[in-house]
Amino acid sequence: MVFSSIVFLFVFLPIVLALYYVIPGLRWKNIILLAASIIFYAWGEPVYIVLMLLSILFNFVMGLELDRLKENPARRRANLIFTVVVNLCILGFFKYYGFLLGSINAILPVNIPYRELALPVGISFYTFQTLSYILDLYRDEIRVQKNILDFALYITMFPQLIAGPIVRYIDIQEQLEERSITWHKASLGAEYFIKGLAKKVLLANTAGAVYTSIQGLGDGYQTVVTSWIGIIFYTMQIYFDFSGYSDMAVGLGKMLGFQFVKNFDYPYTSRSVTEFWRRWHISLGTWFREYVYIPLGGNRVSVPKHIRNILVVWALTGLWHGAAWNFVLWGVYYGVFLLLEKYIWGKYLERLPGWVGNLYTMIFVIIGWVFFSCTDLKDGLAYLGSLFGVGVAGFANATAFYYLKSSLVLLVFCIICTRPWAYKWYKRVAGTRPVAAAVINGLLLLLSIAFLVYDSYNPFLYFRF
Repeated sequence: MVFSSIVFLFVFLPIVLALYYVIPGLRWKNIILLAASIIFYAWGEPVYIVLMLLSILFNFVMGLELDRLKENPARRRANLIFTVVVNLCILGFFKYYGFLLGSINAILPVNIPYRELALPVGISFYTFQTLSYILDLYRDEIRVQKNILDFALYITMFPQLIAGPIVRYIDIQEQLEERSITWHKASLGAEYFIKGLAKKVLLANTAGAVYTSIQGLGDGYQTVVTSWIGIIFYTMQIYFDFSGYSDMAVGLGKMLGFQFVKNFDYPYTSRSVTEFWRRWHISLGTWFREYVYIPLGGNRVSVPKHIRNILVVWALTGLWHGAAWNFVLWGVYYGVFLLLEKYIWGKYLERLPGWVGNLYTMIFVIIGWVFFSCTDLKDGLAYLGSLFGVGVAGFANATAFYYLKSSLVLLVFCIICTRPWAYKWYKRVAGTRPVAAAVINGLLLLLSIAFLVYDSYNPFLYFRF
């Protein structure tokens, strides 16, 4: 089940909210929310719900053990290592064992047979959340959770279970036990949800349809211009797809009385690749910084070690996104750019006009999405070559001009919506004319529903992670 579906919007969500608001007492509200979250996950993953519940039970018990062993540092550390290894092994088995065996078969003169497993939806997200709980508990930054229902709710909470944001336990521990549920929060959450739904349905799906159409062109029709148009629309699709889902998650959280962290901060306005990654998928960047980069020494080490730290973090970031060499290359690509900006040309970037820095950033971000959009490294390299005239039917043709003309208005509208202008304008309207703001939200909701009813193209890119 996805947020941008008729079943979720008109069946699941109304029933859950009605029960949640009517039943008194936070304890019972948590139970209702936990039950709803399990149903939400089981709707699409009836088999892997057992895996998630076992993961919850295991980490809950090991958390109690970590707390019990406070006076025994050696055994406590051994407990931590065991818990982290088990979590990573579960994630590695379901997500990476096929990739590992396939790579061995490709490199060595062997042919090890293996069966491709369906990837449990959201496993990367909920594994990182359980690890954040265990690691923060070991560092004595949080209290141990002794109520298994509250711990299960933290892991399974349906607004952020499937695609984040990655919520650290330290950010939500107090809210599990005490939070206010008000009509103001609910209305603000509804506003966030509608904005996210519109980004997903009206912009991401429409931009994605253009990219999918261009991907399907035969060799005789693909040109440099069509390749650039295609990847630019994929750039728009993935931003509105993922940030839209994050907005919906934040909005649902507010409706339920929770405050989730912001996951996107207009990344396409960035003036450097470094700034881009401070604004894109903020919760994932925070996780890697807290639990990998800083423990490795961060930037408070020698230059060679700092380079190592950056490359390790970004190779892992690439692998987190997918079990394929194109994702590893994508991660290392950004790691190299961050190092170049840190040690070579970052100081010169700061002196450039803002629009030049933004243009520079977007060119390399767009190129980076090539490796993300193509599930195979060979296909990614071929598409990358097509951007620069390799293996295509010239610079432009009638097909290229058709796509340019037919999609120009959509592209301009998408670019405008990647900037904060539209939302700032809306906030001014909401502050002075609340009725007009309500009308705008109503129209966005109706348009989104109309698109969902009449358009079958409704993918969600981050489900594969």
